[in-house]
Amino acid sequence: MGRKQFVGLNALACALVLAFAAQYGVKAQQANTPGAAGVGIFEGHEDVGTVLHPGSVEYDATKGTYTIAGSGENMWFAADAFQFAWKKMAGDVTLTADISFIGKGVNEHRKAVLMVRQTLEANSPYADAALHGNGLTSLQFRNDQGAATHEIQAYVSAPRRLRIEKRGEYFTMWLAGADGEFHLAGGSTRIALKEPFYVGIGVCSHDKDVMEKAVFSNVELKTAAPAAAAATTVYSTLEIITVASMDRRVVYVAGDRFEAPNWMPDGKNLLFNRNGRIEKIPVTGGTPQIIDTGFAVRCNNDHGISPDGTQLVISDQSQGEHQSLVYIVPIGGGTPRRITQKSPSYWHGWSPNGKTLAFVGQRIDDFDIYTVPVGGGEETRLTTAKGLDDGPEYSPDGKYIYFNSERTGHMQIWRMRADGSEQEQVTFDEFNNWFPHISPDGQQMVFLTYDASVTGHPENKDVALRLMSLKDKKVTVLAKLFGGQGTINVPSWSPDGKQLSFVSYQLVPPGR
Repeated sequence: MGRKQFVGLNALACALVLAFAAQYGVKAQQANTPGAAGVGIFEGHEDVGTVLHPGSVEYDATKGTYTIAGSGENMWFAADAFQFAWKKMAGDVTLTADISFIGKGVNEHRKAVLMVRQTLEANSPYADAALHGNGLTSLQFRNDQGAATHEIQAYVSAPRRLRIEKRGEYFTMWLAGADGEFHLAGGSTRIALKEPFYVGIGVCSHDKDVMEKAVFSNVELKTAAPAAAAATTVYSTLEIITVASMDRRVVYVAGDRFEAPNWMPDGKNLLFNRNGRIEKIPVTGGTPQIIDTGFAVRCNNDHGISPDGTQLVISDQSQGEHQSLVYIVPIGGGTPRRITQKSPSYWHGWSPNGKTLAFVGQRIDDFDIYTVPVGGGEETRLTTAKGLDDGPEYSPDGKYIYFNSERTGHMQIWRMRADGSEQEQVTFDEFNNWFPHISPDGQQMVFLTYDASVTGHPENKDVALRLMSLKDKKVTVLAKLFGGQGTINVPSWSPDGKQLSFVSYQLVPPGR
């Protein structure tokens, strides 16, 4: 008998076994060999990476459940080790399932995942919705081959049902509780995968010496038609990123637009603006509370907190010709005190000694950087170059003001002495860089980056948060996200300099 005939009979036998299983309600288990015949809706399954104990997939055709046994040290860092049932796909997809672990487990961080993966190599780029044994749920991802893994932790623990969704290059996670109603779990990540890619379910024991099992039920794998932009709803996610690890955590999600978080000096709360008001929320999450700003009910996203934490500065357009003016109110709320006499004026920086405000003002046809005493008085113009100057923020020692300027033809980061002298360029690249924010120790600068083709700082664009070491000018990417206007317009470092807050956005199709 020839080899081709033998392989063909094997495939026929597997098909007959699966048909018998489906008809008579028995369980079918596939051998764990690369290229093995499919199981259920998946084309194959195998161990990805190095495992000591071969995994398996058991499909119950009657119940429509998949029981996956997986070993593996971890799914993290630069390589993964787990059992994976997969199907090759292309385009936009969604994968949904109920997930439950079997037994108490050895390691609380054992993982059951819904995954979209470029290849079956251990160090492949991927994104997954990962349920941990302790209930922690996160969107995990590796941007590039062999790169470190990062995550966006959801504010919901131990959901009943999970979904991962790929639309274009963006991946999002959706979670449902006992009522079965799905909610966006938070921020998205952007990864460019080539077609075809692998979509499937998997289990990692998080301990190379043991096996763990999880049951995936009510599994739905669908292609998703692109949604018309006009029919989408904007979702905003308030996030915190830890600079050292680049891992993100969701604080708050809402189906409308809010913007520009400030980190309060106590390290326990964040401020942001929405619908013309300033709101406050604990960094641990919860329900936002509106701060009383009196008549100022058209606040924009240029707001911040005094160095001593007692006052709030806002930019509001409720009065006069409804152009932005700068005001100060007590941090707990109260009647606004007007600071700038001319409009439009948009606040961006407060001097470390608490005596001076830096702002952007449009006077005649140009936007330039100005300062004004906190007590009010005459404004002082610091920049005169043609082109937009924006985003002024003081260095922690008060010696410099960092800002962004398009005087070279596209937007770059600059700095100058606090009196406007010695203006010098800081970033030199092909991108458009906005809104420099200096870390409390003065050693690092975070800023928002648009593609070179983008004019201004519009909303709903592919952007990146980038970090520069001011000592050696080395730049690293903290996060790739969907955002822009409203993401990080104002100072947003945590008081200890270890974290940053920002807002990311998602355009969600109707019926979600």
